[in-house]
Amino acid sequence: MMFPGAYGIMLALGRIHRANGRETSGMDFGITLATAADSWKVVQRAEALGFRYAWFYDTQMLNADPFVAMAAAAMQTQSIHLGTGVLVPSNRIAPVTANCLASLNKLAPGRIHFGVATGFTARRAMGLGAVKLHDMAAYIRQVQSLLRCETVEADFDGQSRKIRFLNPELDLINTQDEIPLYISAFGPRSQALTAELGAGWIYSMRNPAQSVDQLHRMQQAWRDAGRVPEDLYTVAQGSGCVLALDETYDSPKAKAQAGPSAIMILHDLVEADSHRPLGYRVPAELQPLLDAYKALYADYEPADARYLQVHRWHLMKLRPEEEPLVTSDLIQNLTFSGTKEALREGIRALRDAGFSQFAAHIRYGQDAMLEEWAEVLSGV
Repeated sequence: MMFPGAYGIMLALGRIHRANGRETSGMDFGITLATAADSWKVVQRAEALGFRYAWFYDTQMLNADPFVAMAAAAMQTQSIHLGTGVLVPSNRIAPVTANCLASLNKLAPGRIHFGVATGFTARRAMGLGAVKLHDMAAYIRQVQSLLRCETVEADFDGQSRKIRFLNPELDLINTQDEIPLYISAFGPRSQALTAELGAGWIYSMRNPAQSVDQLHRMQQAWRDAGRVPEDLYTVAQGSGCVLALDETYDSPKAKAQAGPSAIMILHDLVEADSHRPLGYRVPAELQPLLDAYKALYADYEPADARYLQVHRWHLMKLRPEEEPLVTSDLIQNLTFSGTKEALREGIRALRDAGFSQFAAHIRYGQDAMLEEWAEVLSGV
């Protein structure tokens, strides 16, 4: 299916990609989605526009199940790669995750990717902190060993048991085609684990300069692990709005498309007393906005479960009480927003620094962002 204006954009994007996997002759382009059961409709349009990757959130109290959405997308597309972006280990036991990935790999051979992290929204929305890093590492190793059809030791109900896929030769699932691993890693310990496992790296970016600095840290961790720099595949996930030349950062469109990512930083910081923050900061001049949000947060009910309110509509829409706090300065400072040429300049900086992929967040209910970002990327 072709969409208005898609043909020219598709040609421009398609010139810089090879046919499969991680091999690229330039920068790959993808999208990131707050998962809906019918996200396949957005992914199908993205494929027609030339995007190569689609990443699905794993946030069970807010969004649809990523494996359901990815299965539907696998059946409705031919070439776009589908990945968990990112899966949270505590949501499923390792053998279930291995089975889901291998099942998807049967539907879309060689197009399935395993992105994983310790968890932010998926766990905060239930009042929980992040999964411990060593637990995530053990989980990853179990999933990967099972996908290699190895026998692994796993704990169930306090008992250790040997498990493995019992009949992969019946071809009900696909364990033959590679399922690449990616880790969303912000700190030095998680970046070292990424390098140790030889995984791809996913980074949720705010601006090119800060993202390039983090890339250099990740590249150093990769070198410290004795790995070849060219083998590191890196994904910058960007959230923001493509602005018209005369459009302000607090326009209705900018608030709808970039506002949820800007306010997400405040979601994180107001919970700093009960959970370790992700490392985001707000400029000193925007501190009054954070203080105002803390006042809102203090009135959320029930008092012993304020997370039920603070994460409602998280990364999808602004809640009414949040609207006044999402100012032009907040969006400009905390999201990747700007005119087409300004965004192209930023993405070129990411590419030139060594990022392998840029994935634009397509906001729930804002599907027109697909064409807007495709036009931006066609000029990179």
